[in-house]
Formats: sequence, C-alpha cells, structure tokens
Amino acid sequence: MTVAASEPSGSRPEVRAAAGALRGSREAGVAVFRGIPFAEPPVGPLRFAAPRPVRRWDGVRTAVSYGPPPPQGGHFGMDALARETAGDDWLTVNVWSPEPVPGAGLPVMVWIQGGAYVIGMSGLPEYDGGRLAREGGVVVVTFNYRVGLEGFGQIEGAPANRGLLDQIAALEWVRDNIRAFGGDPDRVTVFGQSAGAGSVAALLAMPRAAGLFVRAVAQSVPGTFFSPELAADIAAACAAELGLKPTVAGLAAVTPERLSAAGDAVGAETARWADRWGPIAHKSIPFAPVVDGDVLPSAPWQALAGGAARDVALLVGHTRHEQRLLTALEGLLGQVTQEQAEAALRVFGPGPDGARRYRDGFPDAGPDELYELVHSDWLFRMPSLHLAEARAAADGRTHVYELTWDAPGMGGVLGACHGLDVPLVFGNLDRGQPAALIGEGPPPEAEELSARMRAAWTAFAAHGDPGWPPYDSGRRLVQLFGARPDVAAYPEETSRLIWQDHTFPVLPLTGP
Repeated sequence: MTVAASEPSGSRPEVRAAAGALRGSREAGVAVFRGIPFAEPPVGPLRFAAPRPVRRWDGVRTAVSYGPPPPQGGHFGMDALARETAGDDWLTVNVWSPEPVPGAGLPVMVWIQGGAYVIGMSGLPEYDGGRLAREGGVVVVTFNYRVGLEGFGQIEGAPANRGLLDQIAALEWVRDNIRAFGGDPDRVTVFGQSAGAGSVAALLAMPRAAGLFVRAVAQSVPGTFFSPELAADIAAACAAELGLKPTVAGLAAVTPERLSAAGDAVGAETARWADRWGPIAHKSIPFAPVVDGDVLPSAPWQALAGGAARDVALLVGHTRHEQRLLTALEGLLGQVTQEQAEAALRVFGPGPDGARRYRDGFPDAGPDELYELVHSDWLFRMPSLHLAEARAAADGRTHVYELTWDAPGMGGVLGACHGLDVPLVFGNLDRGQPAALIGEGPPPEAEELSARMRAAWTAFAAHGDPGWPPYDSGRRLVQLFGARPDVAAYPEETSRLIWQDHTFPVLPLTGP
C-alpha cells in the first residue's frame, strides 16, 4: 500500500481509522478522503472470493486520489476509463465530511452507484459528495464494488453475489470507522440509483446487512433478481466465449479485461438466448443479484412483505419517463413501430392479458408511448412502487416520490428520464455525464429543484422524515418533484392497476 510517512500535512485534515492514519484534503470547506481501502484487493488467491478485511498500515496514508475502479464493461467507454487508473485496490471508499472530528455525530449517507451491475465506479464526477455534505450537514460515503462477472457471475466454487458482499464490507467499514470522520454509526442511510437501488433493495432483504443502516433510499429500483439456475446458465455462456467452464479454477487465470469482454459479448447478443432467459434477453441484462438462499434469501418484495428490515425507514421512487433515455440509446426514440410496440407488450406486460390491458388502459397511446410505458413499468416504475407497497403492507414507514420535471437538456426530448435524479440529488448539475440532461447553465429551476431534493434526502437521513406524509394503501400520497412541488395521489394510476396483482418473481431459467 502507498503510505506517506513524513509528508508535511499543512492544513490538510488527518484522521485515524481502524487500519491506520489517513491524510486527506480540504475542498470548499469540506474534508475529503479518497481511495481508502475497506478490503484486501480481490485478486490472485482472493479473486472471486468474499471480501477480506484490509490489513493495517504504518505511518500516514495519503488519501487524496480515488482508488482504481473494478473491471468494467465496455458501455459508455467505462472499460477505457478504468484502464486509465489501473490497479488492484478495487475496493475503496471515499468520505466527505464537513466536521471530521470524533463526536460530531453527523448523519451518514452511503451511496451505491448504478450501472446495470456491469459498470460503475465511485470516482465519477457526478458522485462527488462535496456539495451534499457541505450544504446538508451530512457525512457522504461512496465506494467501489465488483460488477459484471467479477461481482455477480454465478461461478462454481465462489460465493454468490460477491458485489453485494462488497457492499456489506463497505458498510461494516462505515460502522467501524465513520465516527473518526465525524459521522454517527447509528445514523447511517444507504442510498442508490438504478442497480444501486436494486442493491439497496437487496440489502433490505439480507440478514447480513441487519443493523448496518437505519434508513434506505431506493431511486428507480430494477425488478431483475435471478434464480441460481438462470445466473449459472448466463455464466456458462460467458465462460464459453473463452472456451472455458464457469468455475473458479477455469476462470482464475483469465485477465479481468478478457473476462469483462466475454460478459460484454454475451450481453450484446442476449436475444440468442430468449427462449432460455426470458425477458432479460430482450433487455440485454446479463447480470443481477442472485436469490441464492444464503447471501440473498429471497427477492426484496417478498422479504419486505414478510417483515424484513421493518425497523429501517424507506424512501423510494422513480422518474416519470424512465425508459425514454434507454429508447434514445437504442436509436428508437420517435421511431418505434407498431410491431415493436406489440412485441414489447407481449414480453413485458404482466400476465397473459398484459398487452390487452395496456391497450385498454391507454387507448390513445401510439406505438412510442406504449413501448415506453411497458418498459418503464416492467423495469423500474412498478418494482419501485411495489417495494413501497410491500413495506406499507408490513406496517413499515415508507415515503414515495416521483420525479416529473421535464429536463431541458439534450433538446428537451427526454423528459424526466432515467438517471435525471442523480445530478439533482448530489447537486452536481454541471459535471459528469448525467449533467447533460440538465442543460446549459444550469437553469435556475434546476438549481431550485436540486435544492428541494437535497433537502428532502438529507432531512430523511437526519430524522427519517423527508417532508411529506408516509405512503399508505388508502390515500397513496407521494411527493411529485416537478417545476413546482406538490403532494398528490400516486399519478401513474392506470399502470398501478394493470400491475396490482403482479408479484415480481425471481427470474427463472425458462428453457431446457
């Protein structure tokens, strides 16, 4: 490990963590510590293993740079970006604290980034926690976890859900160390978006996560949780790309880059396996948490309905036009044919009459709208709502929101699309890829909306109340984050009724 034992500290903040002393930096009044290892590098004999506690170091470790990200899929050039900061210390945390002294007792917000479980790194500029920490009076923590085959591939001889186990290890590091940074280990909130929200939902269902956080925020929860059989079949297809078997012995000698490339190759051609893999083959989703009965005993909806994590307050929601950005990335925005819409309704609509129910519920919708609605509902909107419904049915405190603001960026055609909430929650409106959704400026209404969302998130982290009534099955009140704030009955009532009898299942292997 790189340690600076005699570098002059000047005004730079220092803390003593359990594994050793750390020296960070001060940025706009906030103490920042980057690249702190929370586990041993998962390489060599530790590859595909559960995370191991990090060893102690001597001297003062300089903590001013992000640690190297885990191996990445090739989406959005993330694999190339990862190669720019190559290294083995994949499992590191970053901390922003407005008051880095023991006993400050500040609320702690631990972020889990998304990326479809195939990409994601905490060092992206959109996840800089400085503004949230400074203006919200909270300690913000971000971290890396293994993704793709390294983190979620069902590999024989390896524990399932290694990416989730990394998240547990990061939360254990927070429990054991955050007091030194001014945080209160008894007031930890996990928050995440997309695959990060799916991870939050999984953590709520995981006995190993019990006691590591008291509040949870899930932004756009994906409904994809795999059976071991489905996950193993996908891993076998990935290993076959390399002429290998999906075992630790078979894959240990394969470089992380080649392994990620094999996952990309399968992900790009999942339609080949539509008869075996079902809906995920139509959405190119090769990885997700695995309901293995051990690390993850059951799907989150069933776990919460059964009373799991009842003492954890939940804030959950989605954007209005979740699918629209994804449709644009597919090159289909404004170009969906009737045949494509009908196929989407058949594949993703709930039950044998799901397509008819969409056509009846939205009689004036054309192909583009029907395509967007059923994709949005299947992947993000209804899983998020049903998580709230499951929690409310078990008498757990739940608050629900919907982001409805039509962002002006990208020509204003993407509406309140997937990912728009990330820059608004962090307040990073002019940096990172999602900031392109906000538009030039950024416009004053974006600043105002971001301030409202940041205030709600940090109030929830501090007190468990974001500022609007809890959700219940009677009034179904939710906070609408639009150009003007409003609390109203859940607005996607037609979709809610279409899906009300659906139980989000563990996705099975559907063919021989």
